[in-house]
Amino acid sequence: MTKLTQDLITTYAQSDGLALAALVRTGQVSASELVEAAVTIIDRFNPQLNAVVHKLYDMARAAAPEVDRNAPFAGVPYLLKEIGSTWTGAPLTNASAWMRKVVASEDSELVRRIKAAGFLLVGKSNSPEFGWCISTEPKLYGPTLSPWRNDVTSGGSSGGAAAAVAARMVPLADASDGAGSIRVPASCCGIVGLKPSRGRITMSPTGDLWHGCAYILCVARTVRDVAAYLDAVAGGLPGDPYPAAIPQTGWLTSSARVPSRLRVGFSVKPPDGNPIHFEAEAAVRKTAVMLERLGHDVEEHDMALDIATAWPVYTRMTCVQTARLVDELEPLVGAPMAQDDVEPVTWAVVERGRSVSGVQHSADIEAVRILSRAIA
Repeated sequence: MTKLTQDLITTYAQSDGLALAALVRTGQVSASELVEAAVTIIDRFNPQLNAVVHKLYDMARAAAPEVDRNAPFAGVPYLLKEIGSTWTGAPLTNASAWMRKVVASEDSELVRRIKAAGFLLVGKSNSPEFGWCISTEPKLYGPTLSPWRNDVTSGGSSGGAAAAVAARMVPLADASDGAGSIRVPASCCGIVGLKPSRGRITMSPTGDLWHGCAYILCVARTVRDVAAYLDAVAGGLPGDPYPAAIPQTGWLTSSARVPSRLRVGFSVKPPDGNPIHFEAEAAVRKTAVMLERLGHDVEEHDMALDIATAWPVYTRMTCVQTARLVDELEPLVGAPMAQDDVEPVTWAVVERGRSVSGVQHSADIEAVRILSRAIA
């Protein structure tokens, strides 16, 4: 096993993914050393945070000597969310006791691109069961806490990923978002999160997820890591339902440019009319002032969205999608889902989905697409 110095651990904790890959590329550190640095930090902080639910250290150690040193994220330790993408040989439980024995037998297309980018999988991050919660506290694995305060949530559903990145376990991690599941935990943990535009990321071998409303990308500590990650994994495949052109100039290159004067809108009024915490409002207004000082046009602009109409329709549509997913997973599990196998919310979601008619589901899809256009 590689012997670590405190200087290397400090460098690892203070660097983003691109900086670490540059050290590997120039021979200043090895991919194996980065893996051991990640292992050290995970083992130190995970007992308090519960961000990593499967430690796959041996998998990373075996792959490290073969890493392509010219890859954009050569040798960078990485976490995969416990729902969504499949990595051959890694657990695939969807944070559900019903699936606790399932192991992925193939790589998703996104994971193939992640591997080609040079990442080394050191573990899987915590998530609520099937992603159906805005906090991360599945019955199977227990709650993930914020690295900043142990009495508050890390957010969800990518809460394990966000807590791990904020705690410097890894510089960036897999995350997915259908109703805030990248953006909420990124906000809760003080890191960068980007939900990609429709069609940016192929869902292969799956055809679609929540009719274009859910996508996978990452959470990270720096904007440039997110931009470079998007450069590495973006792009569709023939037959994908929502094609999105790849820009001629890469996102990393574009992110380094000083932007022209922008028109920026912000709101401190949620569409449902509920008040927000004074600390959250203060943070938004502080950011607005900062953007003004940078020369941008900033104005308060509340969202024109009838949430009382939109949310039930969206929820009904996604309940159907979850019920369909459960039916697809039954052959992998080897048994149908029973009520005692899952948490009450998951069972209610699946039962609700199975009760919706095909005509109603079609109408809900159309309504969601019209609502999407209204807020685009």
